[in-house]
Amino acid sequence: MTSATILLFSYGTLQTPAVQLETFERKLVGYEDQLLGYKLAMVKIQDQGVVALSGETHHPIAIPSSSERILGKVFKITPEELVQSDKYEVDEYQRVLGQMASGKPAWVYVKDTLKKI
Repeated sequence: MTSATILLFSYGTLQTPAVQLETFERKLVGYEDQLLGYKLAMVKIQDQGVVALSGETHHPIAIPSSSERILGKVFKITPEELVQSDKYEVDEYQRVLGQMASGKPAWVYVKDTLKKI
């Protein structure tokens, strides 16, 4: 891993070893944390490649909520791996810098506010 380390929070399929191997060519090591200010909903995935890889037709998606939080994992990745992660996520998601319960900010994919679920 390069010296540049990026924190990426996952509450869904990026925690799956098969998705990690296909997306990053390695299994990620992470720690549990919580994303503040969001709750989970489900979104139907239209991209059949993502469905085939994840094995799921519907994925969780974070939507804003003033008082809720989402349990997941924070992974240390490289800038190049963040680009690979962007390619995996479908159009319904946007990447934002999220506030974690641990106090460390991490990139996270949440509902794109311009898209309907």
